[in-house]
Amino acid sequence: MPRCQSLRISRRRVVVASRLFTAAALLFCSACAASAADNAGQLVILPGKIELASSEARLAPLAERVDAVGMAHGHVSKELAWSVDDPKVAVLEDGILRPTGNGTTKLRAKFGNESAEAPVTVRNMDKPFTWSFRNHVESVLAKAGCSTGPCHGAQAGKGGFKISLLGYDSAGDHSVITRQARGRRVVLSDPGHSLLLTKPTGLVPHKGGVRFKDDSIEYRVLAEWIAAGAPAPRDDDPRIERLEILPSQAQLRPGEKQPLLVLAHFTDGRVEDITRWARYTSTNESVNQVSDRGLVSVVGYGEGAITAWYLSKVVVATVAAPYQKEIPAEVFSKAPQRNLIDKLVLEKLKSLNIPPSPPTSDGEFLRRAYLDTIGMLPTVDEVTAFLADKRADKRDRLIESLLHRPEFVDYWSYKWADLLLVNSERLKTSAGEGGDPRSSQMWAYYSWIRRHVEADSPWDAMVRELLTSTGSTLENGAANYFLLHKDPLDLAETTTVAFMGTNINCARCHNHPLEKWTNDQYYQMANMFSRVRIKLTPDGGNVIYAATEGDLVQPLTGKPQPPRPLDGKAVDIDSPADRRVALATWLVGPENPAFARSVTNRVWANFMGIGLVEYVDDMRVTNPATNDKLLSALAHHLVENKYDLKSLMRLILQSATYQRDSRPVPGNEQDRRFYSRYYPRRLMAEVLLDAVSQATGAPTEFKGYPVGWRALQLPDSGVSSYFLETFGRPDRLVTCECERTQEPSMVQVLHISNGETMNNKLQAKGNRIDGWLTAKAKPEQMIEQAYLAALARQPTPQERDKILAVLAESPAAEQRQVIEDLMWGILSSKEFLFNH
Repeated sequence: MPRCQSLRISRRRVVVASRLFTAAALLFCSACAASAADNAGQLVILPGKIELASSEARLAPLAERVDAVGMAHGHVSKELAWSVDDPKVAVLEDGILRPTGNGTTKLRAKFGNESAEAPVTVRNMDKPFTWSFRNHVESVLAKAGCSTGPCHGAQAGKGGFKISLLGYDSAGDHSVITRQARGRRVVLSDPGHSLLLTKPTGLVPHKGGVRFKDDSIEYRVLAEWIAAGAPAPRDDDPRIERLEILPSQAQLRPGEKQPLLVLAHFTDGRVEDITRWARYTSTNESVNQVSDRGLVSVVGYGEGAITAWYLSKVVVATVAAPYQKEIPAEVFSKAPQRNLIDKLVLEKLKSLNIPPSPPTSDGEFLRRAYLDTIGMLPTVDEVTAFLADKRADKRDRLIESLLHRPEFVDYWSYKWADLLLVNSERLKTSAGEGGDPRSSQMWAYYSWIRRHVEADSPWDAMVRELLTSTGSTLENGAANYFLLHKDPLDLAETTTVAFMGTNINCARCHNHPLEKWTNDQYYQMANMFSRVRIKLTPDGGNVIYAATEGDLVQPLTGKPQPPRPLDGKAVDIDSPADRRVALATWLVGPENPAFARSVTNRVWANFMGIGLVEYVDDMRVTNPATNDKLLSALAHHLVENKYDLKSLMRLILQSATYQRDSRPVPGNEQDRRFYSRYYPRRLMAEVLLDAVSQATGAPTEFKGYPVGWRALQLPDSGVSSYFLETFGRPDRLVTCECERTQEPSMVQVLHISNGETMNNKLQAKGNRIDGWLTAKAKPEQMIEQAYLAALARQPTPQERDKILAVLAESPAAEQRQVIEDLMWGILSSKEFLFNH
C-alpha cells in the first residue's frame, strides 16, 4: 500500500451423440504442433478406452501430450497418423470413429517416433436403433437454441409455440410438438413436411432464422425420429448419470487451441460423445474462449475454466496459460511456508509463473490482523508494545490473543447476524406493548447467535440446532429463522445459499439452465420444510412447531415430490417424523461436502478479501474455485477439527500467504485470484465507522443504545446511520453477500471529504485532540500518536518534517484547526480507509 508521503494539511477535501468436426477443424498451424511437441509429456489417446454402443455411435478421439499428473500440454493433430487395426469393427474417417461391426480392435496414433493406442469395443450393431426424444431430440432443440429463454423456451414461448426451457419437461414437450398446431409440427407420413424441420432449415419463414441445414446430423436426428413414429419419452429410457470432459485440465500458451471431448455416461452403461450437443461457457474470457463446438482458444495469461452443460448435467475443464516470464525455482522453494495453505498456494503460483510478494512489516500485519479478526484498530500502546517485541513467536501470540478477545465475539456475531438476517423490521421489536426491547424476537435471535460464538460452538452443531429449532421465538432465538422464512420455497433457497453457498432458485420454475439442479430436485428439497408451522401466542409472540402431515405440491406435476435433501436420500413421505432432522443430518454430514466448503470459503474471504470461489454465495460447478485443491484441503481441515472455526482462522492467520505484503512485485501486479500477495480492500462500513471513532476518540451514538457502543456491537441492521447506509451496510432482507457493497461512490467521497461524521468527531469535546491539547503534548508527540492510532506505524521522517513545518508556521489560535486537519488528512487517506 502506498505510504502517505505528503498529508494534505488543509480543509480542501480532494475527491479521490456425434462430433462432426471436419478434419480441417481439428488441424492447427505447424507452430502449434511444434509447440505441443516441445512440451513434456507422453502421447496418449483420449478417451483411453472407447466403446461404441450402437450403429449410430460416433466419437472424435483426441491425441494429447499428457504429463504424469494428467495435465494436457497440447493437442497433437498435424502430421499425426491414425489407424484402426480391424476395419471390420471400426473405421476412422475425417477424424470421426464410427462402428462397422461388433467386436474389439485398437485405435492407434503415431506422431514421429511416438505412438499411442486405445482399445475399441463395438456392440449392438445387430440391434435396431431409434433416436430418443428425451436424450437426442431435446438435445438438438437445446443446442439449436429452440428451447432457450430467448426463443420457444421463454415463459410465454414464441409464435404460439412453447416448450420447456432446455427440455426439462420431456413429456410436456412431446405433447406440444406432436399434438398441437393440428399435428403440423410433426407429419408422420411425410417427415420432410414437418414444421419441426421446415422452419429451422428456412424452407418456410421462421423468425428465428436458419438453425441447421438439411444435410446436418441435427436434421437427421429429427427426421429419423419422426419417421420412426415420433416415439414419446418412456419411464425406462436410459437417464444420464454424469458428464466427462477431456482433457479435464490443460496447460497451453496464448494463441494455442484445444478441442474438447465431452462424454455422457448413461444408466444403461452406454457412453456417448455428445461434444456437438453440449453448451459451453468460459469463466474467464480474458484467458480462454470457447466456440459452440467446444474448441478452446487461449487468448491471455492466467487460468480459467470451460464449462459444458448437457441434459441438466455440468462438467468443468481447467485451462491455464502460465505467464511468459520464467521465475527461478528458488523463488518458490525459498518462499516462507508455514502450513498447507502456503504449500498449495505456492504450487499454484509456480504453475502459472507468478512470484509471491515478501512478508509484510510487523506494523502492517498487526493492523491487518486486528481489522480482519476483531474489526478494530490496535491501540497506541498495543502498537508500541508489538513493534518493540523481539520474540520470534510474537505474531502467533498476537493471533491467539485476538481469537480470545471479547471483540472477536462482537465481530463474528455481527458477521453471522448478516448471514442469518437479524433485522427488527422483519422481527417484532418487543413481545408486547410497552415490553422490554431486549425481550424482542430480534434480540432473541441475535442473542442465540452471540451465545454460540462466545461458546465457540462447532459450526455444524450451530446450524443443526438452527434448522431443527422449535418453540417460542422469544425463548428459543433460533426459531426466528422460520419466522423470517415462512414459505417452504423460501426456506429451501435460503438454506442452500446460507449453508452450501448454492443458489437453486432458478430451478423453482424449470431445470437450472447452467447447473445440475432440476425442478424435481427443487421441490423435493422444498418439501423437507412443508410441515413447519407457526402459531401465535397470547403475548404476541410466535411458536414454531413441526406438523405430522402436509406436503408441497409441485406445479409441473400437480402432486408432491418425495421429500429429499438435494443430493441426499429421500425421506418416507408418509412418516410423521420431523423432516428437518433428516435434512440437518444430511446437510452437515460427510455426504454433503458443500457444507464445509461453503463456510470455509466465507471465512477465507473474510481474511483474504476474495473467496477461493467468488462470490461466496455462488458456489456452482460452473463457478469453480481458483485453487480447488486448497479449498478442499481447508474444508477437510475444518471437518477434521470438528467444525471449530477458530482452528481454520488460526491456520489462515498463521500462513505466510496471509502475512505477505500487499505491494506487488514484478510479475504479480495483475494477480487478483491466486493470492501471490495480500489484496488491499476498503474497510466494511461498520469497521470503518468504528475505526474513525477509535482514531479520533469520539464514539458514535446510536439511538436506543448505550453511549460508547460500537457499530459492530449493534444486533440490528435497522439502526439509523447515514454513514453506514452510505458505505454499504446490508439491509439483511435476503441471504446474499451482494447486499453489502464495497463499491466506491461520489456520495462516499463527499462524506469523507466534508461530511458531518468526520468533522463532528474531529471537533468533538473530550476527543483525542482535546486530550493532546489539555496535556500540552509536543507537536512531535501528537504526530506520532496520530499515526500510531490510525495507521499502526510511526510517521516517516519526511511526513514528520512537513507536518512540523506547517505547525510551526501556524498562529497559536489556529493550532487546533491545524491538528484537526492533520487528523483529517490521515483519516481520509487510502492507507487508513483500506486494510492492506
